[in-house]
Amino acid sequence: MNVVLTVAILAISITLVQAQDQPDTAHLKADAENVVKIISGDKDKIESYCELSDLADQIDEAREEQDTEKVVELSQKVNEVGTKLGPDFVALADALKNTDPNSEDGKEIGSIFDKLDKLCGD
Repeated sequence: MNVVLTVAILAISITLVQAQDQPDTAHLKADAENVVKIISGDKDKIESYCELSDLADQIDEAREEQDTEKVVELSQKVNEVGTKLGPDFVALADALKNTDPNSEDGKEIGSIFDKLDKLCGD
């Protein structure tokens, strides 16, 4: 479910205006592992992560229907839910905003989140 991570990154980065240097890939992977560990150990955060997954699916549908208004509305919800996942998630999302999710590194980091996707039961 790399889409969840991608959507969260895009939505959260819209509200974050501070420019930061992109950390090295090893650091990003370690941060991703840490974020997954934090979220997977908290029932409420797992719920929020799964809600992000659902919102990502809805955004994909709205994009296919070219419903820009709904995409914006859902992106705002993603933003709200993303902050429930904590400052570590928000910081990781910000650090990943310049990472191509289709690159080798992006795919590897996205695969770290597969552990959380399994907790959503989809």
